[in-house]
Amino acid sequence: MPPFALLNIGSPRVDLRRGGAYYRRMRLQHLLAASLQLTLSSFLFAEEKPNLLVILTDDQRYDAMGFMGHPFLKTPTLDRIAKEGVHFKNAVVTTSLCSPSRASILTGLYAHNHGVVDNYNPFSDELIFFPKYLQDAGYETAFVGKWHMGGEIDYPQPGFDHWVAFKGQGVYFADPAEAKVKGRYVPQVSRDGLNVNGERVPQEGYITDVLTDYATDWLVDRDGEKPWMLYLSHKAVHADFLPANRHAYSYEDESYEKPVTWFEQPEMFRDVPLWVQNQRNSRHGEEFAYYTNLDITTYYKRYCETIRAIDDSTGAVLKVLEDEGELDNTVILFMADNGFLFGERGLIDKRNAYDASVRIPMLLRYPNCVQGGQVLTEVVANIDVAPTMLDFAGVEIPSYMDGKSMKPLVTGEATGWRDYLLYEYYWERNYPHTPTTHAVLGERFKYIRYHGVWDIDELFDLDKDPEERINLINDPQYAGTVKELNQRLFDLLEETKGTEMRIMRDRGTKFLHRKSGGEREAPFPDWFYREPDTPVN
Repeated sequence: MPPFALLNIGSPRVDLRRGGAYYRRMRLQHLLAASLQLTLSSFLFAEEKPNLLVILTDDQRYDAMGFMGHPFLKTPTLDRIAKEGVHFKNAVVTTSLCSPSRASILTGLYAHNHGVVDNYNPFSDELIFFPKYLQDAGYETAFVGKWHMGGEIDYPQPGFDHWVAFKGQGVYFADPAEAKVKGRYVPQVSRDGLNVNGERVPQEGYITDVLTDYATDWLVDRDGEKPWMLYLSHKAVHADFLPANRHAYSYEDESYEKPVTWFEQPEMFRDVPLWVQNQRNSRHGEEFAYYTNLDITTYYKRYCETIRAIDDSTGAVLKVLEDEGELDNTVILFMADNGFLFGERGLIDKRNAYDASVRIPMLLRYPNCVQGGQVLTEVVANIDVAPTMLDFAGVEIPSYMDGKSMKPLVTGEATGWRDYLLYEYYWERNYPHTPTTHAVLGERFKYIRYHGVWDIDELFDLDKDPEERINLINDPQYAGTVKELNQRLFDLLEETKGTEMRIMRDRGTKFLHRKSGGEREAPFPDWFYREPDTPVN
């Protein structure tokens, strides 16, 4: 064993408790089928299989790309992919939180099925990540970047031949003194360097550039004629936003108009839930953001500056593929794990079901069979990534997966698509500001149901109200829609075995405080009040 080899110890995993027997049976059946497929794979390579590249960013909003009409952010590489490929305009995540969303991407499952419902607790060793099926079908696979599942671990995971990762959130700069922009402390940061195939290696340089170098080196140095799958998972653009020094303060002179909220202009909003009003004065609220006097305008500029290195990285990877003659035979999927709020409704961060939180950038390029310049409005999601990659590779999609392949959508072969998608978020004791949330997300309507709180649910007509300001939950004209979507929500939960909620151990720091002298608790709306009934006696 090398002197710096890393052992997988002290990080127990948990058993799947919900639908466990069903999913174990289905996974076993699929693994048996996969072994047969591997036996036959040598006979199936007459038709060249595409390479697969997934580029994942962290907390990047759906509108944080130049071609989306951004007032100052420049992303020429992402603009190119959109022009030469497909832009999924209504791409969302099924849970807007790092670890649950990443688990959904890798497994094709909702959080209630893969069991990863927070950023701290260990995950089940029964989970199968989609690269394992690609391995079984003859693919060479690599993971480079931020793992961030199961707490602060970075040891190699099943399904990957090559492994480069860091613990928890990692850091942008190994030495904070090197950074031009200074940041605050972030939970789960780690300065332990990188785990490279089981050996500890120091981080030398800005993390986005470091990961890019590891990714491109693997693409160039790998030997063999196998098709490959690379999963490049960036730390950026997670808070605190520290741009590469070459981009630091490059947008300092740009202007950013903070979103209008119910606090400044209540007449523009209707029936804002109490938890939203109360969260404004919390660690995830505008009034007390991260327990500081954060200036959101400045914060947003640093965010955009940090994204610039992601675009640089993506351009560097595409250049290597061009030089290697593999660009057009590679399915490139660019996406984020969730969005981020910058003052919408007086909130920051994510977790909730509002568009700034759940919508993500998603682009796909594969000119061999996908026409460029497409803008698709169907609601697609992180759970669709695993079946899509398997479909492009010609690998059977496991029947237990909750997601659907997007390949028929992008090739024009789809005969139908989902009407609504399920969204779920489970209350965390260490971040108690956001309640357990279930929602159904469609192209026109969004219905949000809160669990375990005495509060107001929400319904938005996104065609008429894209800013999600007018809550229609108590509008008599939409009573039928509320009833229909409530029924649809529970149908989706039953269909996907999601009617029970996981209770996990308390882990991590508890951020339950409010700002002294800040806004007080919100009152109930007028329509919550009524006169008492006449006594019977």
